[in-house]
Order: sequence, then C-alpha cells, then structure tokens
Amino acid sequence: MLPAVPRAGAGSAALRYHIAQERPLKRTIQVRISRGEKQFVAECLDLPVVTEAPTLDELAVNIREAIALHLEGEDLAELGLSADPTVLATMELEAVA
Repeated sequence: MLPAVPRAGAGSAALRYHIAQERPLKRTIQVRISRGEKQFVAECLDLPVVTEAPTLDELAVNIREAIALHLEGEDLAELGLSADPTVLATMELEAVA
C-alpha cells in the first residue's frame, strides 16, 4: 500500500516533509574547485554557494564557512541532507596535452 500524499491545499510544509521522507538523505555536499585568473574558486554543486581565495588552504576554510552560514537555521532534512553532511571537493586541472 502506498503512503498517503498530502493534498495540495494541505500546506507546503507537509508536502516537503513527505518528499523528504521518500528520498534518501545525502551525506555529502559536493564542491568543484577550479583555478580562476587570480584565485582559486570553489563552487558548491548542491547549494547556491561560491567563494574564492588566493590559496587552497584559505579556500577550504572559506567554503566550509560559507556552507555553514548558508545552512544555519535550515532544516537539513528538508534540503535533502543528513544531519552531519561532509564536504567532498573535486579539483579541476588543466589538460596536459
């Protein structure tokens, strides 16, 4: 038997809760790192978060802080995230050829 789906008029919070319960929660927040003209740039693929810094060490601090600020006060399950997500960063490198 399928679970009952809230009616459209039942409120968006109930619908978001139902959708969050149906899909598995993500344990990772993906970030793509690239080299800009003068700085390294980190772009979050799962959230609208972008930051930059002159070094990779500073970039790591910046992206963690930016993600924390973006998620502050948010219901992580409603965003499809587990209670303790990790950040997975991938760095783009220039082609060798």
